[in-house]
Amino acid sequence: MNLLFLGNISLEHWFNNQTELFISPFGILVFITLYVIWVTLLLPGSWLSMVAGLIYGTFLGSIFVFLGALLGAILTFFCGRTFLRSWARKKLLLFPKLQSIEDLVFQEGLKFIFLTRLSPLFPFGFLNLAYGLSKISIRDFMIGILGILPGTILYCSLGSLAGEITKFDFTLANRSDWISFTFSLVGILATLGVAFFILRATKDSLSEIDKSF
Repeated sequence: MNLLFLGNISLEHWFNNQTELFISPFGILVFITLYVIWVTLLLPGSWLSMVAGLIYGTFLGSIFVFLGALLGAILTFFCGRTFLRSWARKKLLLFPKLQSIEDLVFQEGLKFIFLTRLSPLFPFGFLNLAYGLSKISIRDFMIGILGILPGTILYCSLGSLAGEITKFDFTLANRSDWISFTFSLVGILATLGVAFFILRATKDSLSEIDKSF
């Protein structure tokens, strides 16, 4: 039992040290760079976004994640449009939905681009590749990236919520923190509710486009 307790203390100590590193200016730059690489390697960024929420909170976490995702998306887009074009076409064969993107973009324009960014059904990294292969303009591509904001805020809010829950014992011992904890929790839950509503509406809109197509 004592060994387990000591193990928990040492793990918590290690995590706190890592957190202190990442909240420094250098650590923030490292995190954004890591996110850029993560997106470029076509890896799912949901859990990394939650880590950002845990470390930086919902607001700052969302900003840093968005910057990393934006830079990674631009890099992947240009790779798909230039020297990785043939490789990207082979990769997209794994995702039948993404293969029809060029026709749908031509038919629906920026509306479709924005909806696919809002929807969690389309893998972010592969979507960047698919748009690189299409005739989408750089302008529309950049505007469409704004559609990832609700999902980004959602995942960062989940990470922030996890952080608040881990502090619950401390909050119980310090009654003065109850008001701050309650407002934080209500704010996070409200953000989750709004993001969920937006994502649900996006799914319905994409279904209608798919049927009409």
